[in-house]
Formats: sequence, C-alpha cells, structure tokens
Amino acid sequence: MEPVKLFQYNTLGALMAGLYGGSFTIGELLEHGDLGVGTLDSIDGELIVLDGKAYQAKGSGDHPEIVEVSPEAKVPYAAVVPHQAEVIFRQRFEMTDEELEARIESYYDGENLFRSIKIHGDFAKMHVRMIPKSTPEMKFAEVATHQPEYTRENVTGTIVGFWTPEIFHGVSVAGYHLHFISDDHTFGGHVMDFVISEGIVEVGAIDQLDQRFPVQDRQYLFAKFNVDEVKEDINKAE
Repeated sequence: MEPVKLFQYNTLGALMAGLYGGSFTIGELLEHGDLGVGTLDSIDGELIVLDGKAYQAKGSGDHPEIVEVSPEAKVPYAAVVPHQAEVIFRQRFEMTDEELEARIESYYDGENLFRSIKIHGDFAKMHVRMIPKSTPEMKFAEVATHQPEYTRENVTGTIVGFWTPEIFHGVSVAGYHLHFISDDHTFGGHVMDFVISEGIVEVGAIDQLDQRFPVQDRQYLFAKFNVDEVKEDINKAE
C-alpha cells in the first residue's frame, strides 16, 4: 500500500514569527492532497481544503464570507493530505466538541502519529473565527487577539483538519487544528468549539510527514526564531 503522506508547506512557528508572505500556490498545494487547512497570503483568512477544492473564509461585518480560491493564489502556510478514512463512525446523538474529540481519540492506536479528520454533520452550534489580513510588523499572537468570531446555530457542513502529536508542537499545533465549511458555503472558519447533533466522523491514518520549506524566501532563510516565544504564541493564538 502507498503510504499516506501529510504534506505541509512551511511551519506554524514561521507564521507565528510574522512570515506571512505567500510563496506556494494553491494549484501546487492541491497536487499533494484533497483535505486540509492553512491560511492565505498576508494571513488573509482561513484556508479550507475539502474534496480537492480550496476555499477561503474571511471575516467582515456581521457574516463571514466564503469564496473559492484560484489556483494562482499563494499561501504562507498550509497542510493537506490525500485523506483515507481508517475509522468511520456515526455520531447519533448530541455531543460537545470535547466529548466528540474524546470519542475520536479512543480509536487511536498510540499517540505519536498524525491523523486526518473529516466530520460531516448537523451542528446545533458552530463557533468559528478568522485571522484578519495583516502585515509582518504585527506578530501573529497579537493579530489573533483581534479576530472576528461568528456563531451559527443549526448548520450543516464539514469539519476538516488534523490531529498533531505533542512531539510536533511548533511544526504544527499539538492536538486538533480544525476548519469548518457549511454545505451552502455561507459559513466557515477556524473551529473554536461546536455541538454536533449527528454526523459521520472519519479518522485517517497518516504514515509520513512531507515537510517543505520556503527555500526561495530570504526572509525565512535569515529569520531569527525564539523557540520558546514561538511555542508561547502558538498557545495564545490557537
């Protein structure tokens, strides 16, 4: 069997340090997977990759805006996988995100492998946020304190994302990193919390991590990273 590779462009740590310039196209990204998360050039909103298509959730005014992203658009950070469900179960009754996450984890064999997550269902409540477009002078953790947040009740849609082992915190965010998009593409973003009414949960195995770096980006090559500060910022921002 072909190993399932999680393809990640850049690290979350680099994003925390203010390296927001997009340097990898959506077209290239989608060659590596059909499900995933990330952000767009100048950290403009949340990237949602579902069924091989890329969408951007942006916060403005009373409602978030969801648009399909062109193949030429660039990302500073993203992670995608050719999602293959290893475990599929039906969630038949209402659960909070913490309860559902505990149920998902009961299926893990060990805790040091990445997992891909896809949950399609009816949600009694979905609470999301978007990172607002910014410039490198402002650190990610600082930008994160000004994020628009939205809640919608009784919405049907899909959660996509990853579960990252503790040992990879900094490469990605340890634990869950999930984005949501409604079936009608009118609501979505970075998942804060939710209540699921019912749905189908898929958990995919990931065998390998293909970690790419922005090798042409001088800013990245010569950036000075304070590792402790980066980890602290991830905890604040995520």
